Amino acid sequence: MAVIGGVAAIVVGATGFGVYALVGGEEERTPGKENVAAASGGGESPEAVETGPPGAEEVRETAGDFLETWADGDLRQAAAHTDDQTAALEALTAFREEAKVAEVGLNPGAPSGTEVPFRVTAQLAHEDLRQAWAYDGSLEVVRDEQTGDPLVHWEPSVLHPELKEGQSVVTGEAGDPEVETVDRAGDPLTAEDHPTLSAVLADVRKRYADDVEGTPGVRTRIVDAEGKDTGTTLKKLSEGEPGELRTTIDPEVQAAAEAAVAGKAKAAVVAVQPSTGEILAMANSPAQGFNTAFQGSYAPGSTMKVVTAAMLMDKGLASPNAAHPCPKYFTYGHWKFQNDDKFQIQGGTFAQSFARSCNTAFISQAPELENDSLTREAREVFGIGLNWQVGTTTFDGAVPVQKAAQMGASLIGQGGVRMNPLNMASVSATVKSGVFKQPYLVPPEVDGRTLARAPRTMKPAVANGLRQMMRLTAVGGTAARPMAGMSGDFGAKTGSAEVMGQKKPNAWFTAYSGDVAAAAVVPDSGHGGEYAGPIVRKVLDAG
Repeated sequence: MAVIGGVAAIVVGATGFGVYALVGGEEERTPGKENVAAASGGGESPEAVETGPPGAEEVRETAGDFLETWADGDLRQAAAHTDDQTAALEALTAFREEAKVAEVGLNPGAPSGTEVPFRVTAQLAHEDLRQAWAYDGSLEVVRDEQTGDPLVHWEPSVLHPELKEGQSVVTGEAGDPEVETVDRAGDPLTAEDHPTLSAVLADVRKRYADDVEGTPGVRTRIVDAEGKDTGTTLKKLSEGEPGELRTTIDPEVQAAAEAAVAGKAKAAVVAVQPSTGEILAMANSPAQGFNTAFQGSYAPGSTMKVVTAAMLMDKGLASPNAAHPCPKYFTYGHWKFQNDDKFQIQGGTFAQSFARSCNTAFISQAPELENDSLTREAREVFGIGLNWQVGTTTFDGAVPVQKAAQMGASLIGQGGVRMNPLNMASVSATVKSGVFKQPYLVPPEVDGRTLARAPRTMKPAVANGLRQMMRLTAVGGTAARPMAGMSGDFGAKTGSAEVMGQKKPNAWFTAYSGDVAAAAVVPDSGHGGEYAGPIVRKVLDAG
């Protein structure tokens, strides 16, 4: 091999071509023979244009000339050896400039008729990356109908066998940077280890790929006429550097949540940190089914009485230690409401009615309320129905304005009220902290988004009253069994939501202990304390 003018060259033998740097001149050279189209002055007949398939020698020489000039970097001359010089020159130039082919070696094989196979050994160069690239190609030699010259039939597959019309090869950064999602301790969160998080992890990786410090991989790939990726990668030059996306997931609480719902036909649970709003865990069963924990829309049953109680105390219509009616029945909006098993509490307090989940104690106050009273309390104090910026897709609860019997039903979590475990965990967290702190999975510092804020802060007397009543419920009320043996600062509320067409109610449970609040729903199962309560207790214990 000799180096001439800074360009590496090799003597070309009869059987192949060497590797050439793509930097040579592009002198005009006309391939093949030129047929005489006009008669000589002596009146002789013009030379006949050759027809029929090219002969073996023509195929070998034409393919050789094309491959030699392509390898030598003389792209204009290489294109002149084809039957579509404009398209060939454009494609060959793009292959060098867009595909970043710095060097190319082209070694022809034995022709088969008019087909000539060849081996491509190229060097790809993108910034400081260098990669060898080899593949097999082929071309066809045809005869030009006008001139009779043998020419390479140009089509995109001459450059690469997987190229189709309108496509080209490019080398560069491809797609968004890879994102490694980690928990609050910095350990990886993967769909393989946490199937119940798979959809959420995929969503946050896509949402925040541009907000984390990562670099996409560099690939040689096929794109369409608009430059869009076709999904065909020809060569990977680098894997890229993944960016780290930290979430609020607590590994121990998450493990407990997954174990708590495992084996259930259908269940969901969420844990939130009251002091910050950070989501500590979420789990669904089935693990890869619909994300009920974040996106479910169920009537919350008597767990909604936490919000209703706050509203009644806000309006001076109830107080924990004040006498409060709990009759067997109460009719409102021409609908006769009753308590579970038609029980009643004679001469009892509001706290006792709350602890035993007396429906009529709440519905009996409906005549004193405006149709939007519950809607406003839920939104303005508990943040329900605001646009939560959690970091992934969520349903943020709904408490529509209703009237008559439907308004009365809303007071006990029926009617048009709809919630999921995320919403109800937030309700308990708001009681514990005394202020609504929007739950979030991805810290707002990642992208600078603004979290939802409730227009009003819960009155201290209301917060204290709710904590007192939720404590009583957890110690001696409907939530006592699943909360038994718990110490410290804790409280709970059960719910059993009747659903038309279901034989059994949807079981609900929401509670807090220390700096963890959690809620669970088990659809079509039974009473909240029996079916949802044990799930929440396991999660609280892990916190």
